[in-house]
Amino acid sequence: MHILMSPLTWVLLFGLVLLTGWRRLSLFTRTLVVVIELLLVVAMCPLGANALVGMIEDRVPSSDTCATPAPATIVVLSAGLQRTPENDGDFTALGADTIGRALSGIILWRRGPASTLVFAGGGPYGISESAVLQNFAEQLGVPSGMIRREGDSQTTWENAERLHALTPALPERIWLVSSAIHLPRALIAFRAAGFQPCPYVSDRRYLPPGGIGYYLPQSSALRKSELAIHEIAGELLYRWRATRAGG
Repeated sequence: MHILMSPLTWVLLFGLVLLTGWRRLSLFTRTLVVVIELLLVVAMCPLGANALVGMIEDRVPSSDTCATPAPATIVVLSAGLQRTPENDGDFTALGADTIGRALSGIILWRRGPASTLVFAGGGPYGISESAVLQNFAEQLGVPSGMIRREGDSQTTWENAERLHALTPALPERIWLVSSAIHLPRALIAFRAAGFQPCPYVSDRRYLPPGGIGYYLPQSSALRKSELAIHEIAGELLYRWRATRAGG
């Protein structure tokens, strides 16, 4: 996660401004900086972090809105590996988010009538994320002949581009499986690549208020805010790229 997308970075920077320049700042500037500091501190609390996450996740359309008949192809987007895999059967290298997305895709595949399960994700290691995921799915009973994968992409945008270039081609209408916080950005990328994706949520991060800790800064809330800010910035970038691609 980029350091400039962390509320903690800006809390420290604005705090330094207040500490070193309090007497030189105008009343308006002091007030503005203090208000910004307070908002940043709130963003490091579950209250603010979940507000950001909820704002993103609430915009994901329900799977029930997907037009019938249901797509016959399920695309699962990897969320990365937590370390270098020893081989393509090293499932302990899969990150928790990646496992959750894979299991959701497999559950959706078992419901039918989907016939093809596609894993997308290359990653920075010699063994691709999608190769490990294919073996993971096979161990859970998905026939190898019903699995396809794309193992060269490094970003969600590249996921969409590389999948669109597969031979034989994937159908335009697909199930797109990912986390609710990631799907708004992913949907933009896949629509720009020529797909008609139906979103399928593997997990949601929003947590409702509960207890005094919800209103106090926490490291877990900071990480959640950083993720939300990353997705917001990424979505803005993807919207710009999609506009350029369409133009």
